Amino acid sequence: MADRTLPIDGSLDLTPPREGESTWLETLHSWVITVDHKKLGLMYMMLAIFFLLVGGGEVLFIRIQLAVPNNHFISPQVFNRLFTMHGTTMVFLVGMPLVFAWANYMIPLQIGARDMAFPRLNAFSFWLTAFGALFLYFSFLGGAGLYGVGNAPDVTWWAYAPLTARAFSPGNATDYWALALLVTGFGTLGGAINIIATALSMRCKGMTLMRMPLFTWLLVVDSGLLLITITPLTAAQVMLMLDRYLGSHFFDTQAGGQAYLWMHFFWIFGHPEVYVLVFPAFAISSEVIPVFSRKAIFGYPAMVAASVGIAFVSLGVWAHHMFTVGMTSAGNAFFALSTMLVGIPTGIKIFNWVATMWGGKIRFATPMLFCTAFLFQFLTAGLTGIMLSVAPWNWQLHGSYFVIAHFHYILVGAIVFNVFAGIYYWFPKATGRMMNETLGKWHFWLFFIGFHVTFDTMHFLGFEGMPRWIYTYPADRGWDHLNLVVSIGGLIQGVAVLIFAYNLISSLLKGTIAGNDPWDAWTLEWSTASPPPAYNFATDPVVHSRRPLWDVKHPEDPDWKYE
Repeated sequence: MADRTLPIDGSLDLTPPREGESTWLETLHSWVITVDHKKLGLMYMMLAIFFLLVGGGEVLFIRIQLAVPNNHFISPQVFNRLFTMHGTTMVFLVGMPLVFAWANYMIPLQIGARDMAFPRLNAFSFWLTAFGALFLYFSFLGGAGLYGVGNAPDVTWWAYAPLTARAFSPGNATDYWALALLVTGFGTLGGAINIIATALSMRCKGMTLMRMPLFTWLLVVDSGLLLITITPLTAAQVMLMLDRYLGSHFFDTQAGGQAYLWMHFFWIFGHPEVYVLVFPAFAISSEVIPVFSRKAIFGYPAMVAASVGIAFVSLGVWAHHMFTVGMTSAGNAFFALSTMLVGIPTGIKIFNWVATMWGGKIRFATPMLFCTAFLFQFLTAGLTGIMLSVAPWNWQLHGSYFVIAHFHYILVGAIVFNVFAGIYYWFPKATGRMMNETLGKWHFWLFFIGFHVTFDTMHFLGFEGMPRWIYTYPADRGWDHLNLVVSIGGLIQGVAVLIFAYNLISSLLKGTIAGNDPWDAWTLEWSTASPPPAYNFATDPVVHSRRPLWDVKHPEDPDWKYE
């Protein structure tokens, strides 16, 4: 498509000056010391993609082990370590860095700013996150400690007491887990503060709060949710370390502590964390779907209100993870109702995305394919979530593979699908090159098929009573064929991700030149060069509506009705 982009304020858009030749060491040094929000966003993205491959490799070992009954491909101890590290990796080292990858790269460009509000805090937050990630994986080498037993943590990613007690978890593996999450948690706090400050104080002239792109709105709400929820997890990690090293007994039931105290602290963080991770997915869909439907987003004010509503209600649903621990009937009723309530603002979002597509001139490029699949899969995940909000139903299925299927329908079916959509959509802006559409469609269809082969089948394993966390199972339970199907689906997804990795690298080296606005979009980031210069905009933009680039492209028909 021909490049039709004009500078947002009518002035000439300058391209970045050519830099002189530099050695690889100088280039590496420039990235290590950078405070440029775009480089930091890309570094967050590279960190997340690297650990996505690591976490995906770990789960392939798990699925090979469970593919057939009475298997001994890996030992029970290794299975537990892989189970713990896979969950921790995907939530804390993939999902969380992705939040800041999108926010760092896109928010200043979308609001017409030169950089984030606190560039040095931004860099410090990234390096804390990266150090925490490396520290966790160093446990494979240093986790044995003075006791000479164990290596990587094997306490599951939610680390219930008493598994984390010194008696059950000698050595230092659990300490690596707790300290790594403490360090990454401080990086998360710094990043969240920066996002909120940037969006509230650095918008360009004319960009009121109700003219901000929904992408920016959602990540601001997400950051506020992070500031509230990361602190209970940090407090719980401090208490855990006090229990393990200084003789306190917060979670030691034999000394008067309460094991379910950890559950409350963890899930006060853990369930809103699901929304923390899914908000960037919502943000990506809210940009991709309108552009490829050729329609403005339907119900912008309702989408903003629904986002705030989801964040607020999500803070009161955590104990639906604890229906089986013996809460009172009043507690069960409250958390069942609050869990159902969160479906209302979530449903508003789904209806608005579908209404945006309805009657539009849809173009099913690779980003739109991933977002379309997300709509169906997230609706399914929401419906199974409502099922699990019913306490008696939850009592039957809480410890089964049904819950794993539901959880992964959100983490993979919603979040990962939209991550891929966002990468295909903004790759031209970040690199100046297009990703290969043919490979993109191969990636999509293989990943889509593999996803449904795996996680649809897991629901039936849950109905048939297969429990979570088991290392192997006897052949007489009737689970063998379904588990083999699940593992085959996982391998299909693995092949799809390899195609994506090849597409990413080959497109970076020799992809088609994209131009500044290959999708004919309408938010500010597409008004500057691809990749953007260090200063983002030659002059400060001025906007007059929610779709500023539309106003520039179509001055005869300004989009005033979207004020």
